[in-house]
This record gives sequence, structure tokens and C-alpha cells, in this order.
Amino acid sequence: MLAHYTMLDSKIASKAVKKQGSKWEMYCLRSHVASSTFLFLRQGNPQKTLLFLPKSMAWTCNKCTYINPASQKSTCQICLSSLSSSSSPSSSSSPSTLKWSCKACTFLNPYRNTNCEICGTRPAASSLSSLEDDELDPSIGSVFLPLQSCKRKNPEPPIEVLDDFVSSGGLRGIKSANKAVALSDETYSDTDFKTLKILSYNVWFREDLEMHKRMKALGDLIQLHSPDLICFQEVTPNIYDIFQQSGWWKVYHCSVSNEMAFTRPYFCMQLSKLPVKSFSCKPFGNSIMGRELCVAEVEVQTDMPLVVATSHLESPCPAPPKWDQMYSKERVDQAKEALNFLKKNPNVIFCGDMNWDDKLDGQFPLPDGWVDAWGHLRPEENGWTYDTKSNKMLTGNRTLQKRLDRVVCNFCDFKISGIDMIGMEAIPGLTYCKEKKVKKEVQKLVLPVLPSDHYGLLLTICPTPQ
Repeated sequence: MLAHYTMLDSKIASKAVKKQGSKWEMYCLRSHVASSTFLFLRQGNPQKTLLFLPKSMAWTCNKCTYINPASQKSTCQICLSSLSSSSSPSSSSSPSTLKWSCKACTFLNPYRNTNCEICGTRPAASSLSSLEDDELDPSIGSVFLPLQSCKRKNPEPPIEVLDDFVSSGGLRGIKSANKAVALSDETYSDTDFKTLKILSYNVWFREDLEMHKRMKALGDLIQLHSPDLICFQEVTPNIYDIFQQSGWWKVYHCSVSNEMAFTRPYFCMQLSKLPVKSFSCKPFGNSIMGRELCVAEVEVQTDMPLVVATSHLESPCPAPPKWDQMYSKERVDQAKEALNFLKKNPNVIFCGDMNWDDKLDGQFPLPDGWVDAWGHLRPEENGWTYDTKSNKMLTGNRTLQKRLDRVVCNFCDFKISGIDMIGMEAIPGLTYCKEKKVKKEVQKLVLPVLPSDHYGLLLTICPTPQ
């Protein structure tokens, strides 16, 4: 079975055939999922098999990068840009006319492409290091961009479930990246367990801004705090690769396999040092962004189960002409759906990038007995995990200070003993240049680099006395 496909349209397929010549074999396959015809280009190595979707199936908005369904024929669902403006190349002399050379096949791609048009290879961060942030609408915080469909609206064939993994209650079982992982010298027995640490972190999918060094700094935080469970959001395939090659990786079970990591532009991922009974996912029924609830069921001690769930709830997307596409109703419904699904468990943590705005979305809809860890332990502190003022890397963005990330819990056998915000310090000696337009004048800013545009939340729990 192929590790992954790169999805492109039929126009690019023709270009690939013309460029690659006899090296490629072209053939068609009738899809069993949607009765659609797909065009393949195949080379000897299965990793270089390309899948080309007919352009009529979907189109990508140039404004916000959302991949619209074929039924959306005139304007983008997200930002209402017209199909004609998204389909036609720009005639301006903006950076979009610049090119980057693919490291795999040398094809010169448009500056804004996130994958090579010919072979699907993702560009190295260094290839895009001069990306001009100011090309984005300065009135929109980068927390909201880019929006990309995860191509998950249609029902999917069942994902392989490992023998030692289970799926129940409507969740889909996931094939783990490392079925049997040695847990190094860290073990969990009935005699030595005192506390557990659970880290939630949106790692920021932006790959052109010192991605390798940011992920190295994030890895340093993991080694410093040694969390027992980790919940990541906005992991891209390239970030997944970096994590896999890191020294700290080998002590964790991972919820995402190599095959799965290359099927989506970004995703949530869970890691556990504790023995894992199951990893599973439950797609939200109302999401147009492919958002889902990811669940890890772990065994802490005998007769002391723990469920840790994470998600990246629907993102706000204020954009012209109405500036009101905030997706608050969808986000609130997703939170309620997740909590209703999880509340049957005796010990459960739900954490992640909730994109929550108390003024817009209201209070987080906690069922009876549930607590918001930050509000419970640190009610006098604002808890802003996205803060364009304190995070100097975001200088020049519109002001946005929100507690987007949350950790909520309900326990029978544990209690919350601490919650901290991490990743708030700049990476020593690392800066980047950013241009900002102020009254039609371009200012060059030299800014520090932090691990992410979000801060991470580190929860500490301990067993209650018996």
C-alpha cells in the first residue's frame, strides 16, 4: 500500500507528463469511494506516485487557501473571493511571481506554492525564508491563516486497527506510528507514581519562519519538563519528520503513523510515555475544516484509567466583505459534542487549541463536575495563550490577546495540582526580518523568534488519597 499520494489537478498532471517524459507511467483508476476517475503518474519508487484529481472536483482559493468543493461554484466558502480570481494567475509584480526550485525535481514553482507542482515535494524552509508577511491582509491575525481543507468531508474507508488497539463509541481506530516502543528507563508502577504531566501545544504550521530551530526549541522544552503525555496541534508532515528524528521521540508512543502523517496539510497528534490502550479519532459532523476529536486511552495504574483528548476547534476567519465569518456556532457545537462524548469516562482531560473567545463564544460549556484548569488554579491571571503584545515574534500583527487554548478536566481518581504556560521566552540569538506597511511606507522590523505563535499549557495532576 502506498505511503501517501500527492493530490494535484489534471492540468498539472499534463505538465508533469510533458516534463518527465518516459520516466512516468500514466493510467486511470476508478475510485470506489466517490465513483470518480483519478489520474495517476507512477514512477518506480511508490513514494513518487502522484494522484491527480480532476479540477472540477475542487478549487483552491488564492486569498485564504481554503479548498472549496465543486458545489461551491462562484465564491470561496471562507472569504467570499471569486472563483475567477482564485483560478487565474496574478498579473501583479508581487512576490507571487517569484519562484523556488524543488529540491527533488528542480521544477521552478510559484513563490506561494506549498508543494512542488510536479512531484509534490514540500519546499525547504530556507527556500521560503524571504516570505513577506505583509502580503497577508494586515487586519487578520496570523492565528487565523492559512485555512486549508483537510479533505475529509466524504466517508473514508476504514483505517487499519492494530490488534492491541480498540475502537468504540463511534471513534475510528488509528494505526500507531510505533506499536511497540521501549519506554527507556521511565516506568509507571503502582509504587512510584506521584504526578503526571500533560502538555498541550499548538506548534504553528508556518514552515518558512525558522521551522527547524523552532521545533528544536520546542524539543528542548519537552526534555526540560518531561511531560508524560503530549497533545500537539497544527503538526505538518515536515514538522512530524523533525520530531521523529529528535532524541526525545523514542520514549513516546505516537498516535500518528508515517502513512497518516502525509495525507493532510496539518493535524493533531498525541504522544504518550504511558502504556496506551487505544488511540482513536472522531470527526466533527459540522466541520468544514476537517476538525476532529483525538482520544488517547492510557493505563496509569491498575484500575485507574485515564482518557486524554485533544482537538483544534473550528478557526475564526474574519474576511471581507462582511468580516463576520467567525464560526462561533460551529466551534461551540464542537466543544459540546466533544464533552458529551468524553463525559462517560471517570478520569478525562480535554485540551487543545479551542480557538475560544469568551466574548464571542460565551463561557466554555462545561458539564457538571468539570473544571477549567487555568480558571480553577489561577483565576486572577488572564491566561492568554495567544498574545501579540507579549509574544514579540508577532509584532506588527493586529492586536489579539485571547485564551485560545484550554485544558478542562473531570476526575474521580486524580486532582489538578498545577498548570503553567511554557514557551514564552525567545530563542536566544535568533531573529527574523519582517516588513510592515505603515501609512504606505514600508518599515523593516527585526524581531525575536519563539517556539510558536501560541504558548503551551503544561498540566500537572496527582492521584487523590484513597
